[in-house]
Amino acid sequence: MFRKKKNSGIEQTRLATLIAHDVRITGDVQFSEGLRMDGHVKGNVSGAPGSQALLVLSDRGSIEGNVHAYDVVVNGRIVGDLIADHFVELQGNAHVVGNIYYQQLRMDCGASVDGKLTRQEAAQAAPPHLVAVDESSRGEYNERNGPKEPKERKERKVG
Repeated sequence: MFRKKKNSGIEQTRLATLIAHDVRITGDVQFSEGLRMDGHVKGNVSGAPGSQALLVLSDRGSIEGNVHAYDVVVNGRIVGDLIADHFVELQGNAHVVGNIYYQQLRMDCGASVDGKLTRQEAAQAAPPHLVAVDESSRGEYNERNGPKEPKERKERKVG
């Protein structure tokens, strides 16, 4: 009749690394165990593959890039997609501009998401792998060339 509650919430609680509020990093950051970020990163932030890495983004921190970790607690700003293999907590000051992929989600009043929320099953294949895209090679639009014109369709006669 009574079942044991499924494993919910954050599993890793040790924060081994701190990026202070006055630190600005341009480039990708990879970490293991736990990372508390009060600073600013312009690049992707990811936990080591296969680890139960925890990312805590404080209300003073921000990330311009994609985020991938096992558990993620957000109280700052992320501009990019967020993938949590297990648990996402969006606290009251969280602002995410991008899609969020998660197994479990907790969202407090005041948090905002401008993107899609996609729940992933535990047995489901890993969510899409995020790759950094060079804006100038995107093809749809760039500042140097303007909008890209659609290619003409070439029709072939068959038969």
